[in-house]
Amino acid sequence: MSEISKIQLGQNGPMVSKLGLGCMRMSSVWGGPTPDETESIATIHQALDSGINFLNTGDFYGAGHNEMLIGKALKGRRDEAFISVKFGAIFHNGQWIGLDLRPVAIKNFVNYSLTRLGIETIDLYQPCRMDDSVPIEDIIGTIAGLVEEGKVRHIGVSEITADQLRKANSVYPISALEIGYSLADRQIENDLLPAAKELGISVVAFTNTAEGLLTGDLQAPLPVDDYRNHFSRFQGDNLIHNLEKVAVLKEMAHVKNVTPTQLAIAWVKEQGDHIMPLVSMSRRSRLPENIPAMEIVFTPDEMNILNTTFAIGAIKGGTYLQR
Repeated sequence: MSEISKIQLGQNGPMVSKLGLGCMRMSSVWGGPTPDETESIATIHQALDSGINFLNTGDFYGAGHNEMLIGKALKGRRDEAFISVKFGAIFHNGQWIGLDLRPVAIKNFVNYSLTRLGIETIDLYQPCRMDDSVPIEDIIGTIAGLVEEGKVRHIGVSEITADQLRKANSVYPISALEIGYSLADRQIENDLLPAAKELGISVVAFTNTAEGLLTGDLQAPLPVDDYRNHFSRFQGDNLIHNLEKVAVLKEMAHVKNVTPTQLAIAWVKEQGDHIMPLVSMSRRSRLPENIPAMEIVFTPDEMNILNTTFAIGAIKGGTYLQR
């Protein structure tokens, strides 16, 4: 497989793999059975062997299961991995019920995460999104205190506005912004991406295939039990319209002898040296497809076709799930 290039997190942060491994799908977050743990651990090991060292998790993925899984996978290999942890989401019986970003809660969360992961320091720690009921200064200031204590190395943020990003960075240097970004979800190009670039903050981009829309595998209508039926992007005429756009991606993939998924990842990668595609995987079989995507290049005409076809607002409806 191809060699993974590196990206620097923030202005003075560490060098990590430019392709990140999202570990959410290795746990049951939105209901359903837990994926095979042996295969998940083997996927992490093969990712590390392939040069992917950025592992992304959340303390609420599987109610802590995801962190414990990563802890098992990294026994004897801790120094090979850069661990990113999101916190703050509150779930009950698999249902999102809110956020808790009070300083006292953050101090509690971090100690549970360290224990489940079996490590002494979290490499990147970030609120999963901002809670308007708690001042940003208190949230970021509390994490800065954890940096001083040696429990956290770098601070990140996720699902945040440009103004919030600037305010957070004024409290303590932010190394990474985690946000949904794909050909189908480009609204952040208006304000948030320029703000991150201006501040020297790296972007960890999840949902590169827009919950599978850009894989080229979907047909309308979706099966009745498909969770994506809850979102307007995958409903009725919206889905038919959106799949017409995806047909352009499929045709380009055919011409370039790659898959639509690979093109979707490659497009994100091409948006800047400071942008990392974060790809969720739970099976080793996905690595031989996703890693070579980082080597794909586009001609100016190809990039123009994609940017025109998938201009902001071209995809009707939508949402994305927290990674």
